Amino acid sequence: MNLTLHIWRQRNASEKGRMVRYELPDVNPEMSFLEMLDVLNESLITKGEEPVAFDHDCREGICGMCGFMINGAAHGPQRGTTVCQLHMRHFKDGDVLYLEPWRARAFPIVKDLVVNRGAFDRIIAAGGFISAPTGSAPDGNAILVPKEAADLSMDAAACIGCGACVAMCPNAAAALFTGAKIMHLGTLPQGQPERYSRATAMVAQASHELFGSCTNIGECEAVCPKEIRLEVIARMNHDFLKAAVSAR
Repeated sequence: MNLTLHIWRQRNASEKGRMVRYELPDVNPEMSFLEMLDVLNESLITKGEEPVAFDHDCREGICGMCGFMINGAAHGPQRGTTVCQLHMRHFKDGDVLYLEPWRARAFPIVKDLVVNRGAFDRIIAAGGFISAPTGSAPDGNAILVPKEAADLSMDAAACIGCGACVAMCPNAAAALFTGAKIMHLGTLPQGQPERYSRATAMVAQASHELFGSCTNIGECEAVCPKEIRLEVIARMNHDFLKAAVSAR
Protein backbone atom coordinates (compact mmCIF):
# COMPACT_ATOMS: atom_id res chain seq x y z
CA MET A 1 0.00 0.00 0.00
CA ASN A 2 1.01 3.62 -0.51
CA LEU A 3 1.18 6.12 2.35
CA THR A 4 1.71 9.84 2.74
CA LEU A 5 3.64 10.74 5.89
CA HIS A 6 3.83 14.20 7.44
CA ILE A 7 6.63 13.97 10.02
CA TRP A 8 7.85 16.56 12.49
CA ARG A 9 11.48 17.34 11.71
CA GLN A 10 13.58 19.35 14.15
CA ARG A 11 17.36 19.30 14.02
CA ASN A 12 17.87 20.01 17.74
CA ALA A 13 16.21 21.54 20.78
CA SER A 14 17.23 25.10 19.92
CA GLU A 15 16.05 25.18 16.30
CA LYS A 16 12.49 25.50 15.06
CA GLY A 17 10.83 22.42 13.69
CA ARG A 18 8.39 21.86 10.84
CA MET A 19 6.27 19.15 9.26
CA VAL A 20 7.88 17.49 6.22
CA ARG A 21 5.91 15.42 3.71
CA TYR A 22 7.14 12.02 2.50
CA GLU A 23 5.58 9.64 -0.01
CA LEU A 24 6.18 5.99 0.87
CA PRO A 25 5.10 3.40 -1.73
CA ASP A 26 4.72 -0.36 -1.49
CA VAL A 27 4.39 -0.63 2.28
CA ASN A 28 4.01 -4.23 3.42
CA PRO A 29 0.92 -4.53 5.67
CA GLU A 30 2.77 -7.03 7.88
CA MET A 31 5.45 -4.50 8.81
CA SER A 32 5.40 -2.96 12.26
CA PHE A 33 5.10 0.81 12.32
CA LEU A 34 8.76 1.18 13.26
CA GLU A 35 9.82 -1.16 10.47
CA MET A 36 7.93 1.11 8.10
CA LEU A 37 9.98 4.04 9.42
CA ASP A 38 13.14 1.96 8.98
CA VAL A 39 12.25 1.57 5.31
CA LEU A 40 11.66 5.30 5.01
CA ASN A 41 15.02 6.02 6.66
CA GLU A 42 16.83 3.63 4.33
CA SER A 43 15.42 5.50 1.36
CA LEU A 44 16.38 8.86 2.87
CA ILE A 45 19.94 7.69 3.55
CA THR A 46 20.20 6.39 -0.03
CA LYS A 47 19.23 9.86 -1.24
CA GLY A 48 21.81 11.48 1.02
CA GLU A 49 19.17 12.96 3.32
CA GLU A 50 19.00 12.98 7.12
CA PRO A 51 17.02 10.00 8.50
CA VAL A 52 14.12 10.54 10.88
CA ALA A 53 15.19 10.20 14.53
CA PHE A 54 12.87 8.18 16.77
CA ASP A 55 13.35 6.29 20.04
CA HIS A 56 13.25 2.50 20.10
CA ASP A 57 14.91 -0.43 21.82
CA CYS A 58 13.24 -3.77 22.49
CA ARG A 59 10.46 -3.34 19.88
CA GLU A 60 8.32 -5.72 21.93
CA GLY A 61 6.26 -3.24 23.96
CA ILE A 62 8.35 -3.80 27.09
CA CYS A 63 10.96 -1.06 27.43
CA GLY A 64 8.79 2.03 26.91
CA MET A 65 11.34 3.73 24.67
CA CYS A 66 9.21 4.14 21.55
CA GLY A 67 6.30 6.52 21.36
CA PHE A 68 4.99 9.49 19.43
CA MET A 69 1.70 10.91 18.20
CA ILE A 70 0.08 9.33 15.14
CA ASN A 71 -2.77 11.43 13.78
CA GLY A 72 -3.19 13.05 17.17
CA ALA A 73 -3.30 9.82 19.19
CA ALA A 74 -0.45 8.67 21.43
CA HIS A 75 0.91 5.36 20.08
CA GLY A 76 -1.67 5.41 17.30
CA PRO A 77 -5.21 4.05 16.90
CA GLN A 78 -4.91 0.63 18.58
CA ARG A 79 -5.82 0.42 22.26
CA GLY A 80 -3.31 -1.17 24.63
CA THR A 81 -0.55 -1.03 22.02
CA THR A 82 2.82 0.70 21.77
CA VAL A 83 4.07 2.10 18.45
CA CYS A 84 6.45 -0.84 18.04
CA GLN A 85 3.53 -3.28 18.41
CA LEU A 86 1.37 -1.38 15.92
CA HIS A 87 1.28 -2.98 12.47
CA MET A 88 0.60 -1.42 9.11
CA ARG A 89 -2.36 -3.74 8.49
CA HIS A 90 -4.34 -1.40 10.73
CA PHE A 91 -4.03 1.29 8.05
CA LYS A 92 -5.21 1.31 4.46
CA ASP A 93 -3.86 2.26 1.06
CA GLY A 94 -3.74 6.01 0.53
CA ASP A 95 -3.81 6.94 4.22
CA VAL A 96 -2.24 10.24 5.27
CA LEU A 97 -0.44 10.00 8.62
CA TYR A 98 0.83 12.83 10.80
CA LEU A 99 3.70 11.91 13.14
CA GLU A 100 4.64 14.27 15.97
CA PRO A 101 6.71 13.93 19.16
CA TRP A 102 5.18 13.95 22.64
CA ARG A 103 4.04 17.49 23.41
CA ALA A 104 4.75 18.56 26.99
CA ARG A 105 6.89 21.22 28.60
CA ALA A 106 8.47 18.54 30.78
CA PHE A 107 9.42 16.51 27.66
CA PRO A 108 11.68 18.84 25.66
CA ILE A 109 12.34 17.78 22.08
CA VAL A 110 15.81 16.37 21.43
CA LYS A 111 15.47 15.74 17.69
CA ASP A 112 12.58 14.95 15.34
CA LEU A 113 10.35 12.45 17.20
CA VAL A 114 12.73 12.04 20.16
CA VAL A 115 11.99 13.78 23.46
CA ASN A 116 13.88 13.89 26.76
CA ARG A 117 11.89 11.94 29.37
CA GLY A 118 14.46 12.37 32.11
CA ALA A 119 11.77 13.94 34.28
CA PHE A 120 10.29 10.48 34.77
CA ASP A 121 13.64 9.16 35.99
CA ARG A 122 13.88 11.99 38.51
CA ILE A 123 10.39 11.25 39.83
CA ILE A 124 11.34 7.62 40.38
CA ALA A 125 14.63 8.62 42.03
CA ALA A 126 12.75 10.94 44.39
CA GLY A 127 10.84 7.92 45.70
CA GLY A 128 14.02 6.35 47.00
CA PHE A 129 14.33 2.74 48.04
CA ILE A 130 12.44 0.39 50.32
CA SER A 131 14.08 -0.52 53.64
CA ALA A 132 13.62 -4.27 53.17
CA PRO A 133 16.96 -6.05 53.74
CA THR A 134 18.89 -7.24 50.71
CA GLY A 135 21.13 -10.21 50.28
CA SER A 136 20.16 -13.78 49.54
CA ALA A 137 16.58 -14.48 48.54
CA PRO A 138 14.31 -14.73 51.61
CA ASP A 139 11.93 -17.62 52.16
CA GLY A 140 8.82 -17.23 50.02
CA ASN A 141 6.58 -17.28 53.08
CA ALA A 142 8.68 -14.97 55.26
CA ILE A 143 6.48 -11.98 54.39
CA LEU A 144 2.92 -12.89 53.48
CA VAL A 145 1.43 -10.77 50.70
CA PRO A 146 -2.36 -10.83 50.33
CA LYS A 147 -3.55 -11.85 46.87
CA GLU A 148 -5.44 -8.59 46.33
CA ALA A 149 -2.37 -6.52 47.24
CA ALA A 150 -0.17 -8.59 44.94
CA ASP A 151 -2.59 -8.15 42.04
CA LEU A 152 -2.86 -4.38 42.54
CA SER A 153 0.91 -4.06 42.79
CA MET A 154 1.55 -6.11 39.65
CA ASP A 155 -1.04 -4.16 37.66
CA ALA A 156 0.60 -0.86 38.64
CA ALA A 157 4.11 -2.20 38.04
CA ALA A 158 3.15 -2.88 34.41
CA CYS A 159 3.76 0.83 33.67
CA ILE A 160 6.67 1.13 31.22
CA GLY A 161 7.12 4.91 31.53
CA CYS A 162 6.60 5.60 27.82
CA GLY A 163 5.04 9.03 28.42
CA ALA A 164 1.84 8.53 26.41
CA CYS A 165 -0.26 9.56 29.42
CA VAL A 166 1.49 12.92 29.62
CA ALA A 167 1.39 13.50 25.88
CA MET A 168 -2.34 12.86 25.63
CA CYS A 169 -3.40 14.72 28.77
CA PRO A 170 -4.66 18.27 28.01
CA ASN A 171 -2.82 19.38 31.16
CA ALA A 172 0.34 17.36 30.44
CA ALA A 173 -0.05 15.77 33.86
CA ALA A 174 2.12 12.87 35.01
CA ALA A 175 -0.45 11.64 37.54
CA LEU A 176 -1.00 8.21 35.98
CA PHE A 177 2.73 7.48 35.79
CA THR A 178 3.47 8.83 39.27
CA GLY A 179 0.45 7.08 40.75
CA ALA A 180 1.49 3.74 39.23
CA LYS A 181 5.02 4.04 40.60
CA ILE A 182 3.72 4.95 44.06
CA MET A 183 1.07 2.24 44.10
CA HIS A 184 3.16 -0.71 43.03
CA LEU A 185 5.29 -0.38 46.18
CA GLY A 186 2.69 1.19 48.46
CA THR A 187 0.35 -1.80 48.30
CA LEU A 188 3.00 -4.32 49.40
CA PRO A 189 4.08 -5.00 53.00
CA GLN A 190 7.71 -4.32 52.03
CA GLY A 191 6.79 -0.82 50.90
CA GLN A 192 4.91 0.29 54.00
CA PRO A 193 7.74 1.93 56.02
CA GLU A 194 8.33 4.60 53.33
CA ARG A 195 4.81 4.58 51.86
CA TYR A 196 3.76 8.10 52.78
CA SER A 197 7.15 9.79 52.56
CA ARG A 198 7.53 8.22 49.11
CA ALA A 199 4.23 9.66 47.95
CA THR A 200 5.12 13.10 49.25
CA ALA A 201 8.54 13.12 47.61
CA MET A 202 7.37 11.82 44.22
CA VAL A 203 4.39 14.18 43.98
CA ALA A 204 6.64 17.10 44.90
CA GLN A 205 9.15 16.09 42.23
CA ALA A 206 6.42 15.80 39.60
CA SER A 207 5.31 19.33 40.45
CA HIS A 208 8.91 20.52 40.29
CA GLU A 209 9.26 19.05 36.81
CA LEU A 210 6.40 21.33 35.66
CA PHE A 211 3.93 18.62 34.78
CA GLY A 212 0.34 19.87 34.86
CA SER A 213 -2.34 19.06 37.42
CA CYS A 214 -4.69 16.10 37.03
CA THR A 215 -8.34 16.99 36.41
CA ASN A 216 -9.53 13.39 35.89
CA ILE A 217 -10.26 13.75 32.19
CA GLY A 218 -9.17 10.16 31.61
CA GLU A 219 -7.22 10.54 28.37
CA CYS A 220 -4.20 9.01 30.12
CA GLU A 221 -6.01 5.77 30.86
CA ALA A 222 -7.42 5.63 27.33
CA VAL A 223 -4.00 5.67 25.64
CA CYS A 224 -1.87 3.79 28.18
CA PRO A 225 -0.40 0.80 26.30
CA LYS A 226 -0.45 -1.22 29.54
CA GLU A 227 -3.99 -0.07 30.39
CA ILE A 228 -3.08 1.32 33.82
CA ARG A 229 -6.31 2.35 35.56
CA LEU A 230 -7.20 5.77 36.98
CA GLU A 231 -7.46 4.14 40.41
CA VAL A 232 -3.70 4.57 40.82
CA ILE A 233 -4.24 8.34 40.84
CA ALA A 234 -6.85 8.03 43.59
CA ARG A 235 -4.41 5.93 45.62
CA MET A 236 -1.64 8.49 45.08
CA ASN A 237 -3.91 11.32 46.23
CA HIS A 238 -4.96 9.32 49.29
CA ASP A 239 -1.39 8.65 50.36
CA PHE A 240 -0.27 12.21 49.66
CA LEU A 241 -3.13 13.76 51.63
CA LYS A 242 -2.69 11.36 54.53
CA ALA A 243 1.00 12.21 54.67
CA ALA A 244 0.17 15.93 54.65
CA VAL A 245 -2.33 15.57 57.49
CA SER A 246 0.01 13.42 59.55
CA ALA A 247 2.79 15.97 59.18
CA ARG A 248 0.78 18.71 60.89
